[in-house]
Order: sequence, then structure tokens, then C-alpha cells
Amino acid sequence: MSALDTALHGLRALIADGALRPGDRLPSEGELCERLGVSRGSLREAIRMLAALGVLDTRHGSGSYVSELRAADLIGSLSLTVGLLPMAGVLELTELRRVLEPHAAALAAARIDDETVESLDRVLDEIEATTDFEVQSRLDHEFHMAISGVAGNEALTSLIDVLRSRSRAYRISDPEDAAELKIHSDAGHRAILRGLAAADPVAASAAASAHVAYTEYWVRRYSGLED
Repeated sequence: MSALDTALHGLRALIADGALRPGDRLPSEGELCERLGVSRGSLREAIRMLAALGVLDTRHGSGSYVSELRAADLIGSLSLTVGLLPMAGVLELTELRRVLEPHAAALAAARIDDETVESLDRVLDEIEATTDFEVQSRLDHEFHMAISGVAGNEALTSLIDVLRSRSRAYRISDPEDAAELKIHSDAGHRAILRGLAAADPVAASAAASAHVAYTEYWVRRYSGLED
């Protein structure tokens, strides 16, 4: 185990074991170096890495503190690396979405109100009326994240947001294929909304699963990863 790994493992253990709790200020560098058996350089690098992941909050002139350790925030930090994934990785994320987004839709169907249904209906009207890819992508994300928000689980919402972040930038180059995808995507959105409006978790979940499955089909087709 490298010195950096030792420092990371030691800091994680202090937090996981409750020796350092959310909001606590880290002990001095000298104390931590002696306690963990590492150099100041390794300790500082470990602190920087944990700060980048949202585990620590480094405040200029004050020191480093353990963050609130909210699941949604820690999951959100994954977006730093998810955006680097190649197409094979995008496919893996899409497969995960086939599990999570139907679950979110089912939860949302049991909790959604009429006002939110009307708001989502207006978003779909805008999506169907535009052929601008950037606008479609933004509104599509708004639609799906609103559903996740209604589901009521912040960690689930954050994870879906991260998984969708890479695929949002994916664009089909062939105009005819793009047009076909839009037709099916628009229809898929409407099927999801019908399930939500009917307060039918099974219908909403099934529609969300079919919608993501169709996206997966196009990812496979354009990435050359078709079975």
C-alpha cells in the first residue's frame, strides 16, 4: 500500500468509525501524520482527493472539515469522472438506468399531484414542438429529473442525474435516425406521463423501462456493440 493509500485509508477510517463526524474540523497536520504514519505531502494529497469527492470541506485560513456526508452530494461527485466514459461505458450506464428510472417513475406515480402532471405536460409540448437538439436535451433532462424529484429520494435523484449526464451529450448523426428516435422518444414520454397522471405505478414503471430500453438500442447500434 502506497503512502497516499495509507493516508486515504486512515482518513476514511476515522470518518467511518465516527472519530470524525460531519462538521468536525480535522486535527492538525502534525497530529494526523503521526497518527496515520504518513508524510505531510501524502496527507495533503489525500485531503485534496477527499475534498474533490465532497467528503471534506477545505476552508482557506480555517482548515479542513468533514462535510455533511449527504448521500446525494457524494453520489453527485461521480459526475467528475462519468463524463470521461467511452461509448461502452455509456451503454453500461444506460443499463443501470433501466433499473433506476422505472423505480423512480413507480414512486412518482404514487406521489405526484395534478399541478406537477400539468407542468410535465407543458414540458412535453415544448419537446414535441422543437427540432433543436440542445433544447430537446435540456427539456428531456428537465422532464426526467422532475419525475425523480417527485419520487422523493435525493440519493436516487442524484444517481439518475449522474447516469444521465454522459448520455445527454450523445448525439445521433444521421438525420433520419435522429428523427425516428425523436418520434419514439416523444411517444415514450407521453406513455410515462399517462402512467403518472393515472397514479399507476406499474404503468409508469413499464413505460419508463421501455423508454430507456429504446435509448439503449440506439446506443448499441451506434457504438457497434449490438449483440
